[in-house]
Amino acid sequence: MTSERKSILCPNCRKLISSDEPSCPYCGIQRPGLHNTAGVIRNIFLGSDPVRTIIYINIAYYILSLLLDPKGILSPGGIFNFLSPSIQSLVSLGATGTIPVIQYHRVWTLISASFLHGGILHIAFNMMALHQLGPFILREFGFYRFINLYIITGVAGFAASIMFGVPFTIGASASICGLIGAILYYGKSRSGYYGQAIFKQAMGWVVGLVVFGIIIGGINNWAHGGGILSGILLAFLMGYNDNKQESAWSKFLSYACILLTAVILIWAVISSLLPAIGIVI
Repeated sequence: MTSERKSILCPNCRKLISSDEPSCPYCGIQRPGLHNTAGVIRNIFLGSDPVRTIIYINIAYYILSLLLDPKGILSPGGIFNFLSPSIQSLVSLGATGTIPVIQYHRVWTLISASFLHGGILHIAFNMMALHQLGPFILREFGFYRFINLYIITGVAGFAASIMFGVPFTIGASASICGLIGAILYYGKSRSGYYGQAIFKQAMGWVVGLVVFGIIIGGINNWAHGGGILSGILLAFLMGYNDNKQESAWSKFLSYACILLTAVILIWAVISSLLPAIGIVI
């Protein structure tokens, strides 16, 4: 009695194949069954709309940072400090910078800091930008490259700010600047009227960031610059849908980014809640 063979859609070309094929007979992708399993993992963590899921995660961590230390909400300050989490809350949930990373060796905060925000306006501006830019990257670069761009450029932006001595920093803007960098590369590489229009729009974002960083104090311009430059570089290395298919290494790198980010964010919540029940780590 032979065992029943399970059929799947190839995650690359979407043709019906056997799940135990060593490679897809149509497009040649290696171990398509493993890619399909990884796709299930992807959907567990990010669902069908990764941009919306990332926005929800940011909102959830912002609310948690307020609840961890409600006294911080009532601290005096101007409009930019309205509904601001306390420093203690942000540090416990994974704020990054020279002090957390260099002094306390909390290297994992290079990822967690992208999901933390210092006030209602801070998270509102960042999430509106992500809502506007994310779908474009998702459409033109694909899911896997979008994840790599968002997570890796956030790390690169914060690493750059640490190199230049920023003691504490948080926010999704380094990752968002990474998306802007990728759009700059896309517009310049694609050329033509459409490419030029995209490039000019992205440059408008860059100019706005520079002006905003000069006018408003406390802006981490080093993280913004690091995000943009790493976004350009990563987009150059990975390509986009019109000139290159998403490669196997891009896909596996994105799965690693998803799993590592999930572990770090879960750990950040656990480590911040344990002291509240009397457990010191």
